[in-house]
Amino acid sequence: MRRLILLGGWLWCAAAMAGEEAKPTEGLKPPEGAIVLFDGKDASRWERASVTPEGYLEAGATTKEKFGDCQLHLEFNIQPDPTGKKVSGNSGVYIQRRYEIQILNSAGGPPQKGGCGAIYQFKAPDTNQAKPPGEWQTYDITFRAPRWDDAKKKTANARVSVVHNGVKVHDNVEVPRKTGAGKAEGPEPGPLYLQHHGNKVFFRNIWLLPLKAEEVAR
Repeated sequence: MRRLILLGGWLWCAAAMAGEEAKPTEGLKPPEGAIVLFDGKDASRWERASVTPEGYLEAGATTKEKFGDCQLHLEFNIQPDPTGKKVSGNSGVYIQRRYEIQILNSAGGPPQKGGCGAIYQFKAPDTNQAKPPGEWQTYDITFRAPRWDDAKKKTANARVSVVHNGVKVHDNVEVPRKTGAGKAEGPEPGPLYLQHHGNKVFFRNIWLLPLKAEEVAR
């Protein structure tokens, strides 16, 4: 049963990445085997966690656990800037605290390396799927960690696929180094970090499904 659920989840993700019709994932429930990182109530898996009265996790939290290959689902909401700035909501999802998928109020603009959905300052999203501040958005990320030999020499780069609001924006992109303010690469796993960059950004429905090498290969 577990294998079927995992495979079904993977096939759903692959279909979204294959350029088929967008499949909204807001409210997506975790599959069997997933680790529920935040359900709106329990923030015990996080360091420096701050939860709003509405049950949203604020930017700035880091998971206590460390992860390797995985599928990650989270939902985020950029809060409108009270000063009326057009560019606001600066945050990011750091996988292994090394590789940043950017969060930013960049709705309506062209895809940019620093815009929402970007692999920060490395690759712009294929299309800009950002919504305006105040609307909930989703990231569904498939991450393959770098490979290392026994001498701790890297033999393969990290790879990442991102579905933003149900639309593929990165498809198995090779990432040769850490991005943004990420920590240095290494063979050990790393935590998930929701970057605080001076702007109000809320998160909900965060879960992570660890993947085995053969599942990543599929």
